[in-house]
Amino acid sequence: MKTVKLGNVCEKIGSGATPRGGSEVYQSSGVALIRSQNVYNDGFRKEGLAYINDKHARELENVIVQAGDVLLNITGDSVARVCQVPKEVLPARVNQHVSIIRPHKDILDAKYLKYFLVSLLMQQYMNALAASGATRQALTKGMIEAYEIPAPPLPEQRAIASILGALDDKIELNRKMNETLEAMAQAIFKSWFLDFDPIAGVGHHKEWQDSPLGKIPKGWRVLTLGDIAELYRNTFNPSAFPEEVFDHFSIPAFDEGKMPARDLGITIKSNKFLLPENCVLISKLNPRIPRVWFPKISKLRAIASTEFLVLVPKKPYTKEFIYSLCISAYFIDTFTSLVTGTSSSHQRVKPEDLLSIKIVCPTDLVLEEFTQKVEPLFKNIQSNKEQAHTLASIRDALLPKLLSGEIRVKDAERFAEKSL
Repeated sequence: MKTVKLGNVCEKIGSGATPRGGSEVYQSSGVALIRSQNVYNDGFRKEGLAYINDKHARELENVIVQAGDVLLNITGDSVARVCQVPKEVLPARVNQHVSIIRPHKDILDAKYLKYFLVSLLMQQYMNALAASGATRQALTKGMIEAYEIPAPPLPEQRAIASILGALDDKIELNRKMNETLEAMAQAIFKSWFLDFDPIAGVGHHKEWQDSPLGKIPKGWRVLTLGDIAELYRNTFNPSAFPEEVFDHFSIPAFDEGKMPARDLGITIKSNKFLLPENCVLISKLNPRIPRVWFPKISKLRAIASTEFLVLVPKKPYTKEFIYSLCISAYFIDTFTSLVTGTSSSHQRVKPEDLLSIKIVCPTDLVLEEFTQKVEPLFKNIQSNKEQAHTLASIRDALLPKLLSGEIRVKDAERFAEKSL
């Protein structure tokens, strides 16, 4: 198949800058400033999106983002992440950690290019390239311009992008459904345990008592997280089992879609936590970016990065209650206030400080009612995640087969339709 150098088929390849004044000039509205934390392989994330005023935006006129532009992270731990910018984010600029790639529309389809760049082979290539340069973990403009891109006829590029896009649309629908389901569970938690609203099947709270956290229903208690959950600390070295495949719950896997990576032991270079069946993971790293995980243990052995703290509920408390607590605004605010470290990118919370967080705990009856109410929601969330993971695997497997000619476009269309 014909290939082209990316630099020869693009109108623009280039990164931006941080406005003078840095984060001090960020606003709650205005022109969006896209940073590496907004760019993920599974799509654009609006969380943490910064905004600048028109004056600072004019200083970055050389990096005006257009609808359909491909964005590539070019530095740091998130190097090689790729997405397209959605129209609703515009007008926008990018900072120095993100490159705009704008192909000539009559030669290279932008959506097709995005799928090629997020393919497993290209991700491995870009990460290796970034690690080999003079500046560690960085992709230069020259490196990007030299990429060799398979370039079938434009109609075929668009057909390939359409097939893979249909799978992505279903993945995105599942993600939005999960956001709704999780919001429902969190609304119940807030209503019952933070606002102390009447509880279905239990009724109004008729009597109240004083506590270190204010007035609470009579019979309820203020405990610490350490009273209702214990830290699981069982670590081992997966590389001692080089041929075994593990479900690897890592920070990057969480950020890419909250599904564990499946990694061979030989590829895992450090000790990990060996996860028990009934646990909740919470990241101690940079708690301003909440990472709380409700892992499902499969037939594979499950391991987690030691940047996570592994919480195992003490009876009668349940993982549904612990998880809902850990994603509540009250808990996140308290957890974030406990950070140590001066660097904003490497702040951590000590395990003993996590366990000292005070919480309001209900009676056993109310706890049981809550678990029964939210358990079906979490089962649906997990089912949607597994379906999305399967669809992503199909998408990733189809692209190289389409490019090599092993599968024809029409056959891929039929296969994708059956999968949806």
